[in-house]
Amino acid sequence: MTSRIESWVETYKKAMLAPILLRLTSIHQPVTVNDLTTHLAAASGWHVTERGLYRTVKRLEDSGLLVSKAVDAPRTGAKRKELSLSPLGGHFLSGISANIVELPRDATSAD
Repeated sequence: MTSRIESWVETYKKAMLAPILLRLTSIHQPVTVNDLTTHLAAASGWHVTERGLYRTVKRLEDSGLLVSKAVDAPRTGAKRKELSLSPLGGHFLSGISANIVELPRDATSAD
């Protein structure tokens, strides 16, 4: 049973990573990918690989849901990418939020 649960959790994490990153971006924008990693771990307890995170962010940018801007990093002046939610991303996120099913915590209280 444990392996089935772990498999489901990994599938769930992959499916939910994009909407969660969009929500975190909308809350903390502009945000760096490094900051997203921190916010994701704090909000969910999930630890996603850097590769997986960058791949998802790139896909969201390519889809027009996120926009990025190169800014100078403090102290070093090196360029880093700050992400913000695009208008299309906001619309997409609103559509997802409108379709989330809220279940009662106690199934007996729904009677």
